[in-house]
Amino acid sequence: MTGDTLEYGIAAPGYRLPPATRVGRVKLQVSDLDRSLAYYRGVLGFRVLGEVGGGVHLGALDRDDVLLALREQKGVRPVPRRGLLGLYHFAILLPDRAALGRFLIHLAHLGVQPGMSDHFVSEALYLQDPDNLGIEVYADRPRGSWRHENGQLAMASIPLDVESVAAAGGGQPWRGMPAGTTIGHMHLHVGDIERAEAFYHRALGLDKVVWSYPGALFLSAGGYHHHLGTNTWARGAPSASDADARLLEWELIVPTSADVAAAANSLASASHDVERVDESAIVRDPWGTQLRILTRDVRYVACPK
Repeated sequence: MTGDTLEYGIAAPGYRLPPATRVGRVKLQVSDLDRSLAYYRGVLGFRVLGEVGGGVHLGALDRDDVLLALREQKGVRPVPRRGLLGLYHFAILLPDRAALGRFLIHLAHLGVQPGMSDHFVSEALYLQDPDNLGIEVYADRPRGSWRHENGQLAMASIPLDVESVAAAGGGQPWRGMPAGTTIGHMHLHVGDIERAEAFYHRALGLDKVVWSYPGALFLSAGGYHHHLGTNTWARGAPSASDADARLLEWELIVPTSADVAAAANSLASASHDVERVDESAIVRDPWGTQLRILTRDVRYVACPK
């Protein structure tokens, strides 16, 4: 994308989120905080930033930006095998292929067998946490190598070249989520692609990037391969509830408070209920998944335990 000109995809027809939009904090409800912490620290390599309100904030090794917030709710059900409407997976973007290679070897040493895919634009590993919440850990290919065909970005799911990815780690050990790690995108189970398009594309202002992938729609700002994926692969399942391990909220970070107001106004004009809290706007999609739009990363300073 150069300026407002799309190289591929379909621009949102009215309000468009600014190109610098990115995904912020992901907040999850888990059944056993100690068990989840053992996983998110020991397997994934997050750092605990502090405790707050019956949960913890987690980040990478280099900064105090909150990437994940875990909140415990004893007795909630794990996500069933077929899934629930809401979270399919949240996606942790590593800074480079070398980090992905080191993480892959780390998982092998732990005896963890992830799912694996090459998506052309990225290479990815797939995991489930102790409550069966979906996680992707991935690294992008250089943007200049991305291809587009018939107006869409070329994306697929083909076997990962495991040996090549592992070799990219250079034999260095995995020491935890490295400098530059972010939440790269979200992927949600939805009940209907047309309603998802109406909410996320026409009302929220994300551009459509890929729409021919079976049962899915991928959207982004600024020409990224996707900040959001939606799919109907759990069609017929109920929405995640308070009684389930689930996604409580995810965030989109926009550059200015004017961008927050513009996105909120666009959503409200499409008859969606928008709550303004401090400098953020909070809205739920048609299946109850909560999105917060704000202007900066949520930061948390560790407090005494």
